[in-house]
Amino acid sequence: MSWTKVLSADTLPLNERQVVKVGNRNILLLNHEGQLYAIDNACPHLKLPMKKGKITEDGAIVCPFHRSAFDLRTGEVKAWSSWPPGIGKVLSVISREQVLSVFPTRVEEGSIWVDVDG
Repeated sequence: MSWTKVLSADTLPLNERQVVKVGNRNILLLNHEGQLYAIDNACPHLKLPMKKGKITEDGAIVCPFHRSAFDLRTGEVKAWSSWPPGIGKVLSVISREQVLSVFPTRVEEGSIWVDVDG
């Protein structure tokens, strides 16, 4: 594993989120109900930012732009965007269902660490 220290743990309060840069990736850190998550800030559907996505009761984050939903722990697709009639067949060719990238996290000595290579 290749861990990167991304920020001080006290700068990500309970139920807050923050985007950090790790290499060439924008990682969305979420402190959701005391659990720390790190996900790719670009939705795999159309590469739009996930930062303002709603978190559901069952632990999924919903893309704020097209309503695809992904499990925060695994990145598994919970729901994929339904396209409007007429353009669905065209757009589904360029954007097939894909999981959201999730990354291991840890808190050590007051800092949040993320592994984007593991």
